[in-house]
Amino acid sequence: MKKWLSLLLAAMLTLSLAACGGGGGTSAPADGGSADSAAPAASGNAIRLVNGKIEVDAPLKKLAAMYKEETGVDVSIESMGGGIDIQGTLKGYYQAGNMPDIFVNGGASDFANWSGLCADMSGEAWAADTDAAYINEDGTVGFPYTVEAIGLAYNADILEKAGVDPATLTSPAAYEAAFATIDGMKDELGLTAVVGYYTEPVNLYWSTGNHLFGNYEDAGLARDDTTYFDMLSDGGKLDVDRFTDFAKFVGLLQQYADQSMMISGTYDQQILNFASGKYAFVTQGSWIGATMTSDDADAYAAAGNFKVGMAPYAFQDGIDTILTNSPSWWAVYKDGNVEGAKAFLQWLTTDAAQEVLVMEAGFISPFNSSTYVATDPFAQTIVDYQNAGKTSGWHWLGNKEGLAQNYTGQVFNDYAQGNLDTDRFVQVMQQVCATAYGG
Repeated sequence: MKKWLSLLLAAMLTLSLAACGGGGGTSAPADGGSADSAAPAASGNAIRLVNGKIEVDAPLKKLAAMYKEETGVDVSIESMGGGIDIQGTLKGYYQAGNMPDIFVNGGASDFANWSGLCADMSGEAWAADTDAAYINEDGTVGFPYTVEAIGLAYNADILEKAGVDPATLTSPAAYEAAFATIDGMKDELGLTAVVGYYTEPVNLYWSTGNHLFGNYEDAGLARDDTTYFDMLSDGGKLDVDRFTDFAKFVGLLQQYADQSMMISGTYDQQILNFASGKYAFVTQGSWIGATMTSDDADAYAAAGNFKVGMAPYAFQDGIDTILTNSPSWWAVYKDGNVEGAKAFLQWLTTDAAQEVLVMEAGFISPFNSSTYVATDPFAQTIVDYQNAGKTSGWHWLGNKEGLAQNYTGQVFNDYAQGNLDTDRFVQVMQQVCATAYGG
């Protein structure tokens, strides 16, 4: 079985809004250059970094100042975000002979633009300190700076009041028992429903067709196990036994979902209702923590700023992993200041730099040696899963382009509407995947 590169959603609009926030445009480089024109190419020992998360521009420039004070090396930070076409801008820099030494890429399609142009960082010390590096045929070409996770998010306070231990949720039977218990206590717990599971297919297709479907591909597997991803890539094939178990679990989510919202509810409603304490579980990933503590902060505070956690999508007995990876990576341009860039990235894993990245930028460190835990509500649970070695990779970004939007997302919605029973859901999903890949 071949080992595949780590893959992740980086350009999806809604996820960007949830996980990245902030306005658009570009920031002025740390050296004072204009944000309205391309930053000058770095020279000598200087380093230039193009960052794709403009909301962390200030912490990165603080790190640049710290690095200069420590080493004397100038680091210019050029941050882009919002509606900026980052890859298009980078291509323009390349054509103008003005490539940055370090630049952001978000997954396979972005890295494909720079095939043969990224320095291999396999020999760097940090590469042995993380499971989230981006690896392709050119080697270890992506430096991870944060981690996001996909699992079944839960309200830990509600589970405790209901007497449900989330550590036991590693089988369909355990979930069925837990859901039934909580459902019987809804009024006492102030719940609208046990699960906030939304399947609206036009704007939330990514939630079902990418994230939930991605658990069929990866849940419970070693990070480099691509068995079901490889089957899907081979003409859209599904493992019928595994997918049938997955379909039954989705049916369980439907049974205990908020019926008034399951078919057509919006992402904003889903997160607000969870933050308000109306659901015990919600089918979203760690990025919702940022929304809960910003846009939905008042509702979250009114609900007691409850503790949260994340449980595996255990559609088969023994599944005990959540899916984690970096939302994007920093690559080193092979014809730039390679040694200087590598040295700076290695420095970013030091204690002083990690404190800024985690505690000020709010990143969840992908490095095993880091001792800092972000204040994000989901940070601790992700760190706990990482430390326990209970994470799987996610390979769904490598799925056929448009698979979720044009095929699988609609099938999840049809299943939720009752237009398909479990067996027919499996059959239709087989058909649409074969059609998508066959086309």
